[in-house]
Amino acid sequence: MTQARRQESAKNHGGKLMSIDRRRFIISSGAAMAATSTAGAAQTQIRAAVLGTQHGHVRGKLQAMIASPDYEVVCICEHDPAVQKRQAADPLYKGQTWVSETELLSDGSIDLVVAECKPWQAIPWGRKVIAAGKHLHLEKPAGDTYEPFKELVDEARSRKLLLQKGWVLRGQEGINAALHAARQGWLGEVHLVRATMNSDRDQPQRNLEAKYPGGAMFELAGHMIDRVLEFTGRPNQVHTWLRHDTGIDDSLKDNTLAVLEYDGGLATVSTTARMYGSGDHRSFEVIGTDGTFVIQPLGGHSRMQVAMREPHGPYKQGWQTVDLGPQPRYIADFVEFARAYKTKTPLKHSYDHELLVHETLLRASGMMS
Repeated sequence: MTQARRQESAKNHGGKLMSIDRRRFIISSGAAMAATSTAGAAQTQIRAAVLGTQHGHVRGKLQAMIASPDYEVVCICEHDPAVQKRQAADPLYKGQTWVSETELLSDGSIDLVVAECKPWQAIPWGRKVIAAGKHLHLEKPAGDTYEPFKELVDEARSRKLLLQKGWVLRGQEGINAALHAARQGWLGEVHLVRATMNSDRDQPQRNLEAKYPGGAMFELAGHMIDRVLEFTGRPNQVHTWLRHDTGIDDSLKDNTLAVLEYDGGLATVSTTARMYGSGDHRSFEVIGTDGTFVIQPLGGHSRMQVAMREPHGPYKQGWQTVDLGPQPRYIADFVEFARAYKTKTPLKHSYDHELLVHETLLRASGMMS
């Protein structure tokens, strides 16, 4: 989104690298919103069930719910008996109750179903959960077309059921701080956002991603697009390059780039499927006329560099660094769901936002015009 106002100072002072006390940064910028307490709301635990255990995110999400006082994991369903047997031997699943899909969906005491599915399973599984009258946390991406997901979202909306997608960067403190600064007008006009999320895929994962024309872009870039759209709004145009450049003998589009045009600026989103050390390379940059945020890496122990033309909030004039510390995935999602559920208020990321992310991801993947 184009900033409503621009800071008047045009003098560009040379900046010396400085550090900010992390506690002061968190308090001042609001970047710790993912840690917001649900104090004051009803303290009844949310009864949750896990549908599917074969997605790479399921372990982290199960750990997050087990560790949270807001949740009780009631049961788990795994459709493949061999996989269930293997998972049941894992200490993480110790003491968990295994049930069939029918038993899970017919249990009227379950409030939330966490659907850990492949993209082609997302819509049929999601429909069953919503039809059963349960809130839904749905793994990404939600299928490879737009209308079925829109129908699912519309049905959840009409039944007043919460629907939350599993994009993993919603709790990233640095991106949240940049968004806060942009909304405060501290960055001037945000005219460029750059997001990179590369990977180093093994052949089984490459084979899975090759099922879709968008390849690596479709599989991974939604995590970035989810956050980019909070700065830009719906892009007017999406230009995409989907290439196979790694020399591996398969059909995966493994070197991909999307450029989003919006009123007042551009955003670039890129991902390649073959990069050693890709986790520490992942980055998110927000560039405005009066301030810049560079966050890297996005996971693990993260830090950000901030440049301000003039001091604002916790930030000094010039370049400075903020050590963000560990950035765990999934915890923020379940904190936010618990807040919305207990206070009977909407999720921060609305139904319309979830639809916009899906639409933009399909456009960036060359799968929707």
